[in-house]
Amino acid sequence: MALPAALTPLVDLVFPPRCPLCGEALAEQGGLCVGCWSGLAIPGEPSCAKCQRPLGAAAEGGGMVCAVCMAHPPRHGGIYSATLYNDTSRKLVLAFKHGRRIGLAPLLARLVATRIPPLEGDWLLVPVPLHRWRLWARAFNQSALLAREIARLTGQHLLVDGLVRSRRTPTLGGLGRAARARTLAGAIAANPARSRELRGARVLLVDDVLTSGATSDACIAALRRAGAGEVRIACFSRVLDEALDDAGPGRDAGFHTG
Repeated sequence: MALPAALTPLVDLVFPPRCPLCGEALAEQGGLCVGCWSGLAIPGEPSCAKCQRPLGAAAEGGGMVCAVCMAHPPRHGGIYSATLYNDTSRKLVLAFKHGRRIGLAPLLARLVATRIPPLEGDWLLVPVPLHRWRLWARAFNQSALLAREIARLTGQHLLVDGLVRSRRTPTLGGLGRAARARTLAGAIAANPARSRELRGARVLLVDDVLTSGATSDACIAALRRAGAGEVRIACFSRVLDEALDDAGPGRDAGFHTG
């Protein structure tokens, strides 16, 4: 929630504005310094018409589909990612999720919201769920905090408990696509208490980081079983190492920093 304008000078006096990553002094609260801003990799164009994966400067024309989507057609209607996952975005995610810096939620959500095109009609913002034990240990669901802020910025409706994670799953790191799917099988389901809201709804699934897509695929499958219509994905950061690798030092390969 934004502070009343009259209180801003007092807050700045007690808590001088500083970059949440490096501690450099800022002109106002809620942002990053120039150096840290420049470290963020923002997905650019041209990109895949289905998943918005950057295609590189050599791609020409619109409507092109990446090799990944041709091999495995996605069930979602699009991905809106604020950043590509690199060292700077990783530090922000770690500070937010594991460092319990929940005050970063508005900043991260603003970055995501700028990537989301105007949504026609009514949409439900549904966060990727945490298992109750993990939620109790962490005390918050980072995806739910992002979804709440994005809902406020877009004027759409938040359905914070649209999905539930009935089984705690181990980390998916190091597992292949098939193994990830097996690990998540049956772990995520639509909340029966929200069946009426989900039936026929257009859903924006919100997560902090999109890696292999196994978790989002499980969420989309659960939403489809509940009768949801179109499902799109919004996230703060997306792991696409090939996009970063293609760029190299000082080069542009379908993304820009800023």
